[in-house]
Amino acid sequence: MMPSYFFAHGAPSLVIEDHEYTSFLKNIAATLPRKPKAIVIFSAHWEHTVQQVSAVDTYSTIYDFSGFPEEMYRMTYPASGDASVTEQVLSLLNDAGIPAVSDTSRGLDHGAWAVLKLIFPDADIPVVALSVNRYLDNAKQYEIGKALAKLREQDVLIIGSGGIVHNLRQIKWGAGAGTIDPWAFEFDTWIEKRLKDWDLQELFRYSELAPYADRAVPTSEHFIPLLLAMGSGDGVRQAELLHRSYQWGSLSLTAWRFN
Repeated sequence: MMPSYFFAHGAPSLVIEDHEYTSFLKNIAATLPRKPKAIVIFSAHWEHTVQQVSAVDTYSTIYDFSGFPEEMYRMTYPASGDASVTEQVLSLLNDAGIPAVSDTSRGLDHGAWAVLKLIFPDADIPVVALSVNRYLDNAKQYEIGKALAKLREQDVLIIGSGGIVHNLRQIKWGAGAGTIDPWAFEFDTWIEKRLKDWDLQELFRYSELAPYADRAVPTSEHFIPLLLAMGSGDGVRQAELLHRSYQWGSLSLTAWRFN
């Protein structure tokens, strides 16, 4: 069965950075059991109150950022869509009582393409992008991922792209790679234990129970893809931390695999 993943996408500039985490992402494809038939990716930067499922032939590239190096605005990720996978995603979600509709025009935002460009630079694997909805409770987020678990049996790779500690107001520009704010690490390690123990009861209540939760997750859209990816691993319930580092003190660059 194809594993599913959560990848932090950091800042948009991740795609042109050179450090331990980008090296990790560039090598992760080699650890997969086989080349995926398609990729289903949830991005924190596509928000909608009704679950959206992309249905495009070839993706445009969305530059949903400003003030970054010019080379980033010349990058493209012209992946194709996959109509059959889109239809299957819609069917699985609707069968699970999760209303979902197709979107025929939206391109890939940086939460999707910056990560994919590092992992699969040739853009030769079909992609189906999905939105996130911050207004659903955490149990429902998990159920959305769980509803799609069957896709893994068909060599579809499920990815959640976001950030466990993601508060741009707390980052310290210019802080070195070895700088880790204690509060960010404490929140991250609290989450780590609940993921490894598959403790859904506490994880779903992270905003009440976890230390510094309001500081680490000021808004939930970047955290939600973690729950979505985890839900797709409900059958086995095995979580593995593959990488964790930090930028600018508190922006966590984290990768999790769910088997």
